[in-house]
Amino acid sequence: MKRRGLLALGAAAAGAPAIAARAQRSLPLVGVLMAGAESSEENRPRIAAFRSGLADLGWRDGETVRIEYRWSAGRMDTMQRHAEELIALAPNVIVANSTSAIVTVKKLSSAVPVVFALAIDPVGLGQVQSLSRPGGNMTGFTYIDPDLIGKWMGLLQQVKPDTARVAIVFNRKTMSVYDSFVGTLAAQRRSGAPELVALAVQTDEELDAAVETFARSPGGAMAVGPDPFNQVRIRRLAQLAARHRLPSVSVYRPFVAEGGLMAYGPDTADIFHRAAGYVDRILKGAKPADLPVQQPIKFEFAINLAAARALGVTISPTLRALADDVVD
Repeated sequence: MKRRGLLALGAAAAGAPAIAARAQRSLPLVGVLMAGAESSEENRPRIAAFRSGLADLGWRDGETVRIEYRWSAGRMDTMQRHAEELIALAPNVIVANSTSAIVTVKKLSSAVPVVFALAIDPVGLGQVQSLSRPGGNMTGFTYIDPDLIGKWMGLLQQVKPDTARVAIVFNRKTMSVYDSFVGTLAAQRRSGAPELVALAVQTDEELDAAVETFARSPGGAMAVGPDPFNQVRIRRLAQLAARHRLPSVSVYRPFVAEGGLMAYGPDTADIFHRAAGYVDRILKGAKPADLPVQQPIKFEFAINLAAARALGVTISPTLRALADDVVD
């Protein structure tokens, strides 16, 4: 009798992994397609905020929901492969981080619900019909717009009034939208405003050469906007700005920790926390078409005083008082 009991117990124990696997498969599935690297100083707080937001709403990975993360590390071929993998899993919703991720997913499916996090100009790029009524299978949260780029140029002029040209670094394969932004700002340029110069590159060698060439003329400064290509090269970009004595500003806060002069942009962890709310609503039956696209509501400003001294520029007491973080 005891032997039969032990055999039954052993059979139950052997079947436990299969039962657990079936339970996992029955959970709602959320795919997360990230543009950058998992180890990035930018991405760790974003994912922590996303998980926290889901947990606050009762969604715990492995218990009430299954989450599949994919990291593209700034490579479009990797992003394409990961997007295909996620869609093949038939998720209930995909969180797409960055414009390049959104474009990739949109080409593959018009049916899977998508919540985008950190989109740039989703209306202009045809990803949604309008901010208030997205239509289709996509909605989410925007990142930067021409007004924010204008703010960067104003900050650079405040620390160096003779700034005449601002190079914006990007890769057309991963973030072609900057061509449109540069054209928009050029058309709106007021007298005395710096000229915005598109510095489109695709490799480290092209980046080094382009910045060196740009820096040969006086009055230059550099802006580092959101782009998977830039995100995985924050240290290199900060070092290039310092080497060529270019006042610089970036949307990425770690840029300042790496020696860049300033960082100003939306609080991206807050955006990911809010994105969890849209995932919750879609898992409960809401449709992306009915959820308005939302814009950033929190911004962060950081300054590196050591970089300012090395450049010989002055950070006014007023500007310093506005900073959320001052590195010295």
